[in-house]
Formats: sequence, structure tokens, C-alpha cells
Amino acid sequence: MNETAAEAREGAALTPRRDPVQKRSRERMRRILDAASGLIAVHGSDALRMGDLAEKAGISIGSLYQYFPEKGAIIRALAERYHAESRACIEEGLASVRDLPGLGRAFGALVDTYYGIFLAEPVMRDIWSGMQADKALAAMELADSRANGELLSRLLLRLRPGEDPEAIKASAFLVWQLGEATMRLAVSVERSEGDAVVAAYKRMAIRELVG
Repeated sequence: MNETAAEAREGAALTPRRDPVQKRSRERMRRILDAASGLIAVHGSDALRMGDLAEKAGISIGSLYQYFPEKGAIIRALAERYHAESRACIEEGLASVRDLPGLGRAFGALVDTYYGIFLAEPVMRDIWSGMQADKALAAMELADSRANGELLSRLLLRLRPGEDPEAIKASAFLVWQLGEATMRLAVSVERSEGDAVVAAYKRMAIRELVG
């Protein structure tokens, strides 16, 4: 199968073809994604070629296609990796919150951390810049916002007892979804304007969450 045909295949799986169970397979998967991240950081995702990736990862092109049937699957796997890392960061950041003022401080710190990651990670910026043009990536972002909203709403329901649970859930979901949009906007404009946008979002979100 040549590279062009593989990349153009319709209905490609949203996840890698092979589920890496053994340690050796997991290590190979990690090496492929690390190599892809390095290439995208330098050249962008549009310029990513399966042959170049196989060479950088030190595997055959056939082995690469066993894990990823086309380039889109690699991009989605990288997005899943970043989502998992951000989820762990969010869970850790909210774990010690015991009251509403503490939530405000913790949420503000998470926003700052997330913004810093966006500024430092060209691969994440590249993936997110094409999020709305790729239905699978857009669906992944929406699912991630829902999951993060659930984390936040469970905490809010403990801190704001007696309030409407559905309203709490809607607010938490919206806060996260707007946060994703804010980060995309912030890294697409001049740094000073981006900083101001993130600061404004943080103020509005904390006011909504804490009151």
C-alpha cells in the first residue's frame, strides 16, 4: 500500500489499528508518537509523511501501518495523549479543594498551567488549530470538555449544596468548553493580547464558579 492511498483511505479508524498490550508494543507506540510529535513541532502536521515518520521512529513502513492506518489516526492519538495528560493535571489540581475560595485559587492555577502548556507545546497548538476542520478531533474535544465538566460539577455539587444540579452541570461544562476556545484564541494572537484574553476568561470563569 503506498503512502498516498493509505492517507486518503475513507472511514479510517479513530484509534490505532493495533491495541498495544505487550510491553514491546507499548514501547513502539510511544516511540512512534514521540517521533510524530518531533516532526510536527518542526514542520507542522500538514507536512507529516508516513515514510518520514517510520524512518524517524526506526521502524518499517509496514510496521507503522499496523499501528496507524493513516496520518489522521496519529494526530488523534497525539490529541488523546494530551487530553489524558491534561485530565491528570486537572484531577491533581482539584483534589485538595475543600471550599469555594480554594476552588477559585485552584481553577486559576489550572488555567495558568494550561496556558503555559499551550505556549510551550507547538504540537498541541498545531493539533488544536485544525480541531474544528476535523470532525473526529472536534468530537474528541467535546467529549473531553464533558468529562472535565463532570469532574468540576461533582466538586461544585459538594461545595454548593442545595443548588440545582442540572444548572451546576451546565455551568461546569460551559466553563471548560469556553476554556478550550479561549486557549485557541489566545495562542492565535499577539502574546500581550493573548495574556489579556486568558486573564479575562479566568476572571469570568471564577466568578461563575465561586460567585
